[in-house]
Amino acid sequence: MTRTQFYDYKRRFELQGIEGLKDLPPIHKTHPQTTPEAVVEQILALSLAHPAWGCVRLSAHLKLAGIAVSSPTIQDILIRADMGRKFARLLQLEEQVATEGLELTPEQTQAVEKGNPCYRERHVESSRPGDLLAADTYSVGKCNGIGKVYLHTVVDTYGSSAFGFLHTSKLPAAAVAVLHNEVLPLYAARGLPVSAILTDNGREFCGTAAHPYELYLALNDLEHRRTKVRHPQPNGFVERFQLTIKEEFFGVTLRATRYDSVEALQAALDTWLAYYNTERPHLGYRNQGRRPIDTVLLFTQPVRHEG
Repeated sequence: MTRTQFYDYKRRFELQGIEGLKDLPPIHKTHPQTTPEAVVEQILALSLAHPAWGCVRLSAHLKLAGIAVSSPTIQDILIRADMGRKFARLLQLEEQVATEGLELTPEQTQAVEKGNPCYRERHVESSRPGDLLAADTYSVGKCNGIGKVYLHTVVDTYGSSAFGFLHTSKLPAAAVAVLHNEVLPLYAARGLPVSAILTDNGREFCGTAAHPYELYLALNDLEHRRTKVRHPQPNGFVERFQLTIKEEFFGVTLRATRYDSVEALQAALDTWLAYYNTERPHLGYRNQGRRPIDTVLLFTQPVRHEG
């Protein structure tokens, strides 16, 4: 017995007699103010059902059901469950869809699509690079000395490889040029056949059988798929790429350098695209941290030359 224990027992004996020397009851593991487990589960379920709701709104909704929980307490509960941020809740919903086959409500679907533009194209699956390419036209804006500039983009839905061609118009010929000069030759050199092209309903992509873009796809035996919208609208794959190129290339280059021709701007864009495809890692579930070129090389087949 230590000196401290002796004086503790001595004080208890002087105050309570023999009864004071008996062992004290164990300390309760739960506190009277602890939120019941059933309420915690209800809070977590409600937060996933409405991932865009904040703690104040969750507290007000629970109060209508007769459950009084303050917003700071709800925040603590969500943080302990790794759901303190809206992005974390959206990731958890995506994981449940992938692993448990969860069917999202319209509200949940809208929130996940807003957080991840590629999720809206979840019905579009590709099994290898070149299996499905997404094309779109992006308005860069009006550049001094050049005029209005458009970027015709093509993005691989499997490995995120990207191609871009700058032009002063949205003519079908410009949309065909990026396919004919950049995309198809690269995949042919890698031994990867291109199977289908996904576009919106823009005039540069859609028309009669004599439409230049439709005709080019038919001559090269490429399937033409369209997004299920009435008006031209970019799909999730190219939308994400366009946000990236706007922030990392156009937002930086056009402020630092004045370009007097589309060709000069195209040369700068080609340099950035080489970095994007061969040096910049991508964290999507397709690449898993690899560069787009690494994903392409995993599927590259040697090309045999006759003769």
